[in-house]
Amino acid sequence: MALPTLNSQQQDAVGLFPAKTAFSMALTKADFKIFQDRLQALRARLRGDVEDIRDGAFGADDGESRSPTHPAELGSDNYEQDFALDLIRNEQETLKEIAVAIKKCDEGTFGQCEGCLVEGKTQKQSVIPKTRLKEIPWARNCVECQRKAEVENY
Repeated sequence: MALPTLNSQQQDAVGLFPAKTAFSMALTKADFKIFQDRLQALRARLRGDVEDIRDGAFGADDGESRSPTHPAELGSDNYEQDFALDLIRNEQETLKEIAVAIKKCDEGTFGQCEGCLVEGKTQKQSVIPKTRLKEIPWARNCVECQRKAEVENY
């Protein structure tokens, strides 16, 4: 299946910028701080969500039995627990990505596209556009490199 062609306005909306624009999109120290604060807030929220999901699906340690009273309830309980485990796995993966992004903020490498750097582009040429980082602050790649990675892993 071919990927759709985007006009320049659509490219701007999803963070696809011509290389010359990427030079002007370098992150400032204030940007690093803003993104780091946002990442830390997301991490705190997701940690709370994971605990709430776990407690809801598996019950908090409040001494009450979670054993179903009817055999039909057993299937519903199993489904809910499997669904909760999938949600927890997804959120834990996101938490790992957030931790990497926070570490990159500390190191001063946040906002650099890993794919572009591997291709040998300079740091100025491998800037992830701010519009992408605003939507996915833990993004490791620009849209173009992420698309390539997804096609290769498909």
